[in-house]
Amino acid sequence: MWDRCLKRLEAEIPENDINIWIKPLDVVVAGNLLSLFATNDVVLDKVNSSYLNSIVAAVREIYGSDYNVKTAIQKRQVDTMVETNSSVPATKITSNLDSRFTFDNFIEGRSNTIALAAAMQTAQTANPEYNPLLLYGSTGLGKTHLLHSIGNEILKTNPDEVVCYLHSEVYVNEMVKALQQKKMEAFKQKYRSVTTLLIDDIQFFAGKERSQEEFFHNFNYLYEGQKRIIITCDRYPKKVSGIMSRLKSRLGWGVVVPIDPPDYETRVVILKEKAKQFGFTLEDDVAFYIAKQLNSNIRELEGALNTLKANADFTGHQIDLPYTKQILKELFKVNHQIVSVENIQKTTAQYYNVKLSELIGKSRKRSIVRPRQLAMYLAKELTDNSYPEIAEAFGGRDHTTVIHACKKVIELLNESSDLNEDKQKIVNKLTE
Repeated sequence: MWDRCLKRLEAEIPENDINIWIKPLDVVVAGNLLSLFATNDVVLDKVNSSYLNSIVAAVREIYGSDYNVKTAIQKRQVDTMVETNSSVPATKITSNLDSRFTFDNFIEGRSNTIALAAAMQTAQTANPEYNPLLLYGSTGLGKTHLLHSIGNEILKTNPDEVVCYLHSEVYVNEMVKALQQKKMEAFKQKYRSVTTLLIDDIQFFAGKERSQEEFFHNFNYLYEGQKRIIITCDRYPKKVSGIMSRLKSRLGWGVVVPIDPPDYETRVVILKEKAKQFGFTLEDDVAFYIAKQLNSNIRELEGALNTLKANADFTGHQIDLPYTKQILKELFKVNHQIVSVENIQKTTAQYYNVKLSELIGKSRKRSIVRPRQLAMYLAKELTDNSYPEIAEAFGGRDHTTVIHACKKVIELLNESSDLNEDKQKIVNKLTE
């Protein structure tokens, strides 16, 4: 009979509103009293203010004119079991958190200071000011580390919280399985029962309309219930093609924070800290040398350390600078072959859709000058070429032009998330 009431309500209430606000209510009928239990005050207030009159009318039409309707908060303990009605089996929720990732072992640098502060604020505040929190940046920069750190910090403070981390691909696969097995109600209940949802790599939803639709409704449910939502993406979300506009809009409701590649000083600290985790001490000169050679992402640094340590363990050799140069020379050689001034020029020109001859030439059009300055900056950052050598490669300019370009780009990188994103995409193309 309650299903008949829902169908009756669909005539005057939008389907999305029914799915978000009314269907999740627990229904109990005793005598001529129908009680509707909401999970929190936000849902209760919304139902009472917007839908109660319509619900009462539908109940009296279907159940009988002598029926009354009562709304209340469902008093129940939050645990790791999904609360469902008797027709839907309970589903256990596992946090999927990796205990190795915490705020204590996250290396802070200029490239991730704001992201770290936002993550800590989200984890340490019951009702964070910025919700959802979306972190974006290329692979290997620490986004997943921060997701796990948030979850671990929340559970350390309040073990009764229901925290769930998952990759967006897992979400999609689980939803497909639920569709095949006709268990969508259990799927919805599962992810609407969490108090913190941590979703990694939201760009995987691109082109998957049904998954986006389902996530959109679950997002709304959690958001209106003041539950934490933390998401990562490999680029600024509004630039991900194949994501529906209303979901992009939701993702921007809170705060969107970029994570950039680590600067030179941060790479040195990361190398030394990772070496400690691997069980050995990395001398300063070795750390400085590796950090100079590799500047893409943290995973690349970890890979170099793993290779170095494995060879040292097999040979019993001390890890000093000469040995490091010997063992990692092929890795650095490949890296340098890929990242040359010529390749930087070609890749930057292709990225901005300008002619290579214009990038290197004398044009003073803004659409050419900015890409040219960024290419000069990348040439200095990613190669061992000197200012005069880079200037010569850019049409025989004076080396002071390159110095000015580098200073200008550094200023702009501190001000513009768009330029940071452009820079990272070009670096990714150069090192992929």
